[in-house]
Amino acid sequence: MARYRGSVCRQCRREKLKLFLKGDRCYSDKCAFEKRAFPPGQHGQSRMRKVSDYSIQLREKQKVRRIYGMLEGQFKRYFETAESSKGVTGENLLVLLERRLDNVIFRLGYASSRSQARQLVKHKHILVNGRTVNIPSFLISVNDVVSIREKSRKIETINDSLEAVARRGVPTWLELDQKNYTGKVKSLPDRQEITMPIQEQLIVELYSK
Repeated sequence: MARYRGSVCRQCRREKLKLFLKGDRCYSDKCAFEKRAFPPGQHGQSRMRKVSDYSIQLREKQKVRRIYGMLEGQFKRYFETAESSKGVTGENLLVLLERRLDNVIFRLGYASSRSQARQLVKHKHILVNGRTVNIPSFLISVNDVVSIREKSRKIETINDSLEAVARRGVPTWLELDQKNYTGKVKSLPDRQEITMPIQEQLIVELYSK
């Protein structure tokens, strides 16, 4: 599947917000966003333009799409699913994105970033309810148990990420048993538990045009 292969730091700079796409590096002094918190390109520092409502809505959609690491077509399919479900479309969309297996692995602390979490899934290091799942977009449900395969528990990057999980914290809708490399989905997340600076209503307005 096609995927963005450029510098992820440029994505943070384009959105003028640290998206934490490179794991632990984003918390260190080496983070490029800390040194150049302006849009990339030759005129990034001096670029001044009138911002339209459409531009604001587009930037919000791009920001969320980049946070969760998806291409446009896939993101739009999530929106269509959220729109056809009961409840508030914007909130439905965020809950669907949070339910992705790669996001749950990141939230539990098995990986330091969602891109690293996708690698763990594709390389078959992850079990869901005792069965191997190698699809990053797999949607978890309440009471699902997400664990690290026995043979994979000595992988250095996994253990380093688990040691650093205290800095990021584990959401209340998840429960981590760090000693046994096991996490449980206690409930589905609600809007208040998604603390990232996201204005989902702007995305709804964009796709509703």
